[in-house]
Amino acid sequence: MWPYYSELLARPVPRYTSYPTAAEFGPETGRAALEAGIAACEDPISFYAHIPFCHQICWYCGCNTGAAGKAQRLNQYMAALDQEIDLVSQILPKGRDVARIALGGGSPNAIAPLALVRLLDRIITAFGAHDPQISIEIDPRGFTAEWARVLGATRISHASLGVQTFAPAIQQAIGRIQSADLIARAVSDLRHAGVASINFDLMYGLPGQSMADLDDTLERTLDLRPERIALFGYAHVPHLLPRQRRIDGSNLPDQAARFAMAAHGHDLLIDAGYVAIGFDHFALPGDGMAKAMANGTLRRNFQGFTDDPAEHLIGLGASAISQFPDRIVQNEKNAGRYREALSQGRLTGALGIMRSTEDRQRALVIEDILCGRVADLSLIADLVPLDALLAPFITRNLVRLDDDQLHLLPGHIPYARTIAALFDPYRAPIAMDVAAQGAPQRFSTAV
Repeated sequence: MWPYYSELLARPVPRYTSYPTAAEFGPETGRAALEAGIAACEDPISFYAHIPFCHQICWYCGCNTGAAGKAQRLNQYMAALDQEIDLVSQILPKGRDVARIALGGGSPNAIAPLALVRLLDRIITAFGAHDPQISIEIDPRGFTAEWARVLGATRISHASLGVQTFAPAIQQAIGRIQSADLIARAVSDLRHAGVASINFDLMYGLPGQSMADLDDTLERTLDLRPERIALFGYAHVPHLLPRQRRIDGSNLPDQAARFAMAAHGHDLLIDAGYVAIGFDHFALPGDGMAKAMANGTLRRNFQGFTDDPAEHLIGLGASAISQFPDRIVQNEKNAGRYREALSQGRLTGALGIMRSTEDRQRALVIEDILCGRVADLSLIADLVPLDALLAPFITRNLVRLDDDQLHLLPGHIPYARTIAALFDPYRAPIAMDVAAQGAPQRFSTAV
């Protein structure tokens, strides 16, 4: 069981799927920066295509998504996405190695199966992607036998299912009702379609959720044996996500209960043969993510922990984020403005940040901490008082500092994000005081 130090978890901190985080993005880094980043891309390249639609909107969801609604709305969006692919293909140097294509949302299966086939074919043809690894996010509630056949025909090898919980009462409380049989059928169909790696997204800290509820969900998950499991803590921020106002915030587990759930889930999954990947992901030993964890090549980007080594990630679609070594750029979030810009022959980069040398050095340290590696602090040792900064974690035997090498000790996992935040100057020390004064919470708690 992890040691529990509530005082070290009091401060909301970023999930660090990028550094600097999206909280630092500004309008001064937009379309021109995106075009220059694409033009300078080097091998390998990964693409992410965002489908901002769902047939049903879950109350807890923080994704940029809306109701699928009329077919015309989806068709207009897909046409704009096609225009964006055409523009990017004109800028990207020819002959680049496209190693991966990820389809996310929203729910990619909110569009018609044929539309997804056309989208993949367009990306593969426009960018000369010869044999990319293709992944997709799936809402089991809209997953049909036809969809399974499409995944098999398009050689999609990785699929992530939004499961969250198997408890009917909690499903009702978060607006995502789906039976255990529905999930089992989706897994079976994916297996028959040749999908080699299946991920389950699960959640703890949900309204009314007990340890017994979590246990039941984990046991049902283990019966289906997905290759990967993500066990996320629910972040209740209705002031940022109005749809969460439908969730009863008075019925949420407290911090101690959340910690116990996360620790219990970690121990149960490890005992079941999974490898811990960072602080909230798990994978079977033969999976690519577990191998990356073992050989020290695990990465972290906007899709969470990943075994994708690409330094050049191009985002397609409204709100999609492109990341390059020296810059990060996010597309226009509003689907209407996104379509309008593309109809005028313009890419839609709207917000972002140029990454300074210091940013890139700190990003390496933060990624090493989150990925469980020894972090070389010599890059930034002259910028921070390390002993004082790390003292609360050193005295509790969570980390060890050997010269400029930060070693993560057993029990550090739930504190990884808090430790990483120590090396983020955008999270100034006064942020702790501001949080204590009850200012609106922008980030989730560490566990």
